[in-house]
Amino acid sequence: SYHQIRTCQWAYAIDLPFLPISSALVTSVRRCYAVRMQPIRIGILTISDKGSRGERADTSGDAIQELVGKRGKVSLRRIVPDERSEIAAILASWCDGGEVDLILTTGGTGLAARDVTPEATRDIAEREVPGIAEAMRAAGLRHTPMAMLSRGAVVVRGQTLIVNLPGSEKGVRESLGAIIEVLPHAVALLRGDTEHAPAP
Repeated sequence: SYHQIRTCQWAYAIDLPFLPISSALVTSVRRCYAVRMQPIRIGILTISDKGSRGERADTSGDAIQELVGKRGKVSLRRIVPDERSEIAAILASWCDGGEVDLILTTGGTGLAARDVTPEATRDIAEREVPGIAEAMRAAGLRHTPMAMLSRGAVVVRGQTLIVNLPGSEKGVRESLGAIIEVLPHAVALLRGDTEHAPAP
């Protein structure tokens, strides 16, 4: 073939063999490469009343950092109580500040009265990405029927993707494991990498 684009986790490697290919193709591939090779900047927001008071270790936040830390750069991390307005304000600030491409929240996605993370997320959202949320619930259902009670949302604000993960470490690992391969492409699209290489 004229070129090969090999996709790997959270980065893209491109081989351009010494072949007579069009300049338009080279330009397009180089543009795609430049956008996609930028490291993904990640924010981790743990929503927990007890965690915010220092009464509970943030094991779910630690699990997120472990899973994505080698695939991107964790630029922001914070623990907040289950307060809708506070959660929404932080999400909006992080998105609008231009410091992160991806925000992963953990906690507050269930049916308890204090579980308000999906509502806070939608308060500041511009668009929803239901397919990612559905994929996480489907993955969870393979392990427990309780996964159908998760109300986590996935939304876009500006050029930032926000993903609501469950509050348990186990739920984080299952949900994030189901979608982790798709996140780099989603971030690339939000960065403006929407072009396909032209035919040679």
